Amino acid sequence: MIGLRHTAPIDIIHQAQQLGIALWDTIPEDATHILQWNTDRLELLSIHDKAIVCVDFVKGAAAHRRQFGGGRGQPVAKAVGIKGEYIPRILDATAGLGGDAYVLASLGCSMTLIERTPIAYLLLSDGLKRAAADAQTAEIAARMTLHFGDGREWLTERAQGLGPLAEQDFDVVYLDPMFPEPGKRAKSKKSMAAFQTLIGGDEDADTLLAPARLIAKKRIIVKRPRLAPLMAGARPDFVFDGESTRFDGYLPTGGIKKENN
Repeated sequence: MIGLRHTAPIDIIHQAQQLGIALWDTIPEDATHILQWNTDRLELLSIHDKAIVCVDFVKGAAAHRRQFGGGRGQPVAKAVGIKGEYIPRILDATAGLGGDAYVLASLGCSMTLIERTPIAYLLLSDGLKRAAADAQTAEIAARMTLHFGDGREWLTERAQGLGPLAEQDFDVVYLDPMFPEPGKRAKSKKSMAAFQTLIGGDEDADTLLAPARLIAKKRIIVKRPRLAPLMAGARPDFVFDGESTRFDGYLPTGGIKKENN
């Protein structure tokens, strides 16, 4: 059971209410998580283990990665095809907390993000708002547009030329669904393990691949744990391997000219 403490700023309270998140004056005895405002940011607190999750693109790990993470040499940058003057337009249909999307935006990519989980959407929205207000990250945040919705539905509608994205074109569709395997959560940091437990796995993730292949002009990238099974059982056209993660690459099937890899 999760709710938002009423001490949050009014705009966040309104967002939470629109998303169907309970507003609490007093924390119920059966509460498991709390969304709370702490000084200048929104946090998700796990009551039982006190683990805290927030989205902070200005400081901490995100700032360090922006400055020292390897730039275009990072696996995710290679996977989406950043090369020379080519900077792809990317649709991230499973945005989560926006970590990879922020990295790609910092490298110049125009990012459209879709997130269907109210908790993740609210945390990511708050993180983007603070990034937009900071001089060091404002330009990066301006390249990231966040929508609340189900990636499956939005991809399917776009493949039919319908829906909110009907007028937009994307070079790359990026998919990083929450992998529903306990082993992955066990290897996460305490805070992220709590978040993954709350959100759960994307059991319907396989349905994302087919419409994504109809939309992307250049490639579809699926991020997976290194030893995880293939999405929808489909063998990728190319793979970028990492120590704990791999990026499976698929070419479009929508009649769009395919690129050489």
